[in-house]
Amino acid sequence: MNILVVDDHPMTVQGYINALSKDDFASLQPIFNTAYNCEEAHNCVLKANCEKQPFDLVLIDQGLPGYESKAINSGSDMVLFIRKNMPNCKIIMITAHTEVIIVYDMAKKIRPEGLIIKNDITPNNLPIVVKEVMQGNQYQSPTVKSCINEIWKKELMVEDYNRQILFYLSKGFKIKELEPIIYLTTSTIQKRIIKMKKAFDVTDDIGLVKEAITQGFV
Repeated sequence: MNILVVDDHPMTVQGYINALSKDDFASLQPIFNTAYNCEEAHNCVLKANCEKQPFDLVLIDQGLPGYESKAINSGSDMVLFIRKNMPNCKIIMITAHTEVIIVYDMAKKIRPEGLIIKNDITPNNLPIVVKEVMQGNQYQSPTVKSCINEIWKKELMVEDYNRQILFYLSKGFKIKELEPIIYLTTSTIQKRIIKMKKAFDVTDDIGLVKEAITQGFV
């Protein structure tokens, strides 16, 4: 397995390599390449392609020194460059950012196979994450999921229909009574309620209304 590890802190790079050099990961025969900024990563990608040895995996930090002459100003820009030049490469992005909007944008616009907040990484779970991604699965660390869930709630609650549904449920109306009031079919109302329950992590209508009120959405 040909792996590129990119971070502007050499000790962090070595820590990732050490975590992925354990016995249980050695069976994948990892070959490690390193870069400490966008320019070095850019050159590594071009060289690997020239030698016809594309990377199977890139582990890359979001906050990297840029490569201005190539308009690659961050880890996100570098990921887009890698996608263009190595479409089969799996990418795990790592970031110290925990701002909800920034994390959500990375997940939605960059769409790496793996997205991890730095504080969520341990030497024990990094090999597990890599194996998960290399098996074709998506991975988001717990903090990433929390950030995305917060945005999803807000997006759902921007919808007037959703707020109306919760308002009438809070007043004691039954779902089947809402169709003539808000002009949506009962099945459509039920589908919206299912999405909202998932976003608020509740299992019943009463719990949904309580959470929406507690969090100030109704």
